[in-house]
Amino acid sequence: MSTRIGVVITSTRPTRIGDKVAAWIAEQAPEGVQAELVDLREVDLPFLHEPAQPAMGDYTQDSTKAWSELVSGFDALILAVAEYNGGYTAQLKNAIDTLYAEWTDLPIGIVGYGYGGAARAVAALEPIVLNVKAVPVQGPGLVFDQHLTLEGELLEAAPADEVRALFEAVRDQVPALV
Repeated sequence: MSTRIGVVITSTRPTRIGDKVAAWIAEQAPEGVQAELVDLREVDLPFLHEPAQPAMGDYTQDSTKAWSELVSGFDALILAVAEYNGGYTAQLKNAIDTLYAEWTDLPIGIVGYGYGGAARAVAALEPIVLNVKAVPVQGPGLVFDQHLTLEGELLEAAPADEVRALFEAVRDQVPALV
């Protein structure tokens, strides 16, 4: 049985490179892992649009229902996390805040990219992931001019082995497989 892992593009900017980074991450998936790209631009969640708190599980908006179904269909996620002004994107925070029960025990791998490998964004994201009871699994940080270009082209030094190891570590945390 194949493990289904969503690789989430967390930047929605028109000039983003997250789609290239996430595609490269997905290409590193080992045998037995079905990696699928999830684009928050296409998910297009309105900000805090539900009338009830997500913990109630009473979703009324079609966008929330579709997001819930998409997340629930994966065994795990890997987030391609851009760093903007020292933090992760507002769209990623909204995507997390829109749901509740779907995150419980869900393994979430994290690959930051940017100057400094998005270390500040990743550090800010981890407590949020823990707070929604997901299982964070730290991956490598991709650093501009060392692992990738400003245009999002991956360089020879990109840590492909570390990303493959992240897929394995995330798969090891899937509740049905533990």
